[in-house]
Amino acid sequence: MTHKHEHQNQSIKNIRLVFFLNLIFSLLEFVFGTFLNSAAIISDAVHDLGDSISVGLSWFFQKFSTKESNDKFSFGYQRFSLIGALITAVVLLIGSAAVIYRSIPILFNPQPVNTTGMFWFSFIAIGVNGYAAWLMHKGSSKNENFLNLHMLEDVLGWVGILIVSIVIRFTDFYILDPIFSLLIALYILIQALPKFYNTLMVFLERVPEGVDINSLEQNILAINGVKDFSHFHIWSLDGEANAFSVTLLVPKETISEGSRIKKDVRHLLDDLNVTHSTIELVTDEKDLQKHAH
Repeated sequence: MTHKHEHQNQSIKNIRLVFFLNLIFSLLEFVFGTFLNSAAIISDAVHDLGDSISVGLSWFFQKFSTKESNDKFSFGYQRFSLIGALITAVVLLIGSAAVIYRSIPILFNPQPVNTTGMFWFSFIAIGVNGYAAWLMHKGSSKNENFLNLHMLEDVLGWVGILIVSIVIRFTDFYILDPIFSLLIALYILIQALPKFYNTLMVFLERVPEGVDINSLEQNILAINGVKDFSHFHIWSLDGEANAFSVTLLVPKETISEGSRIKKDVRHLLDDLNVTHSTIELVTDEKDLQKHAH
């Protein structure tokens, strides 16, 4: 538990640092974008400001999620980190859609850009966003994974601006800017949509990824003393820790072996990252309140 607590604290510190990096850098983008007369940089500043807001929310929810369970939230506050992940995903999807919407008209009317300013500012941007992406890459929560995708989007975007600034410096292919913007936006959409879907499924309490529920059911029925079961549920609390519950029908003569039966069931859960389990034993089929399964 101590190691997990230390990991959660480090995650909060990383998200907090990324929040301030994004906020300060987005403000600098507005200043330099105006100074360089670069619509691309100003547009990216708007996007990064949106990132900062979502990162700030993620920081709050990640910190909130580490609170201990109480009489209001008996499972604890782990699921609050998912709210931050969903908000970040929505901002990411909307931001990518906005980039596509903005870039398509520029395809038909390419605009000259300040290549020298773009070139040097790109180096700074790649360094800042690259460091932030590295911090988030070390995390394991869905929240951090979404934020890593945020930072990766920014890194790739600035690499694109760097390449475009070099090419345009020696040519007049201004159309490369909107083309590259569209490619990056489409890439982020392809990456973000599955992550958004998976997080949504956690909220809807779908069976966790990697869990073969049919195999688990058969293995439970194969345990000596188990005749049947009902109220069989396995779900994820936050995309990492899982919970499990089941009611088992056992013969009256084996009820004394309840501890052994429960131990056998929990042994089946060893590799499923189950942190909360409830196993009830009954000897009467009427008590089983059997549902279809």
